[in-house]
Amino acid sequence: MRAHILVVEDEQHLGLGIKYNLEAEGHRVSLVEDGPSALRLIQHDASSIDLVVLDLMLPGMSGYTVCEKLRAAGRTLPVLMLSARTLAEDRTRGFDVGANQYMNKPFELDELLSRVKNLLQISQAGAPPKATRGETVEETRFGTVHVNFATHQVTVDGQRVKMTPKELRLLKYFVENPERVISRAELLTQVWEMPGNMQTRAVDQFIVRLRKLIEPQPAAPVHLLTLRDAGYRFILQPERSAEGVPGAPQAASE
Repeated sequence: MRAHILVVEDEQHLGLGIKYNLEAEGHRVSLVEDGPSALRLIQHDASSIDLVVLDLMLPGMSGYTVCEKLRAAGRTLPVLMLSARTLAEDRTRGFDVGANQYMNKPFELDELLSRVKNLLQISQAGAPPKATRGETVEETRFGTVHVNFATHQVTVDGQRVKMTPKELRLLKYFVENPERVISRAELLTQVWEMPGNMQTRAVDQFIVRLRKLIEPQPAAPVHLLTLRDAGYRFILQPERSAEGVPGAPQAASE
């Protein structure tokens, strides 16, 4: 599939290398070297850009800020973030501001091309594939939580709560797949759009943060359960849940 890809990279040799290889795959590529130029290009011709390959460390404006501004403006085009920074908090912050995938430098060219292909397929399909094809949920209530996924408005006990785009996407996936045991590998694939076998603590970190926002007692969750050695299970109405079924995995908090 031919796509228009925006590459934002201030290391000229690397930017030109990425551009050359993406063009060799049949894509149209625009290359800029700083964040403000990228934002101007997207603002001028947003509908023609299918994907952004975004370096994190840019002069004047970081990739974090670029991605954050894109999402704040309602731009949903996929973003593949590149960075030489390898700390878990850097990766987590990238997801927090709305990056779809995050790759560490140096990287293998084949992996970059594979991730680009994956993001384009998901984007052009209109939505991430789901493990179960249920009805898309735009609004939900459970416990004291009210979430409108369309407007990104969240209230708990009647008070507004701020959630990052990734936290909302994770919660939406759980809400659309209630009662089902969901593995970390599935969450990595469907929510983070990363290989399911990737070794990362991102899922666990986000689960902990999500519990702090939606659970009455985060240390004793009733909605978002951990099933030891299996994954997670989301329960909208705990009082109606069939807990204690013989042979069912044991729930535990983290």
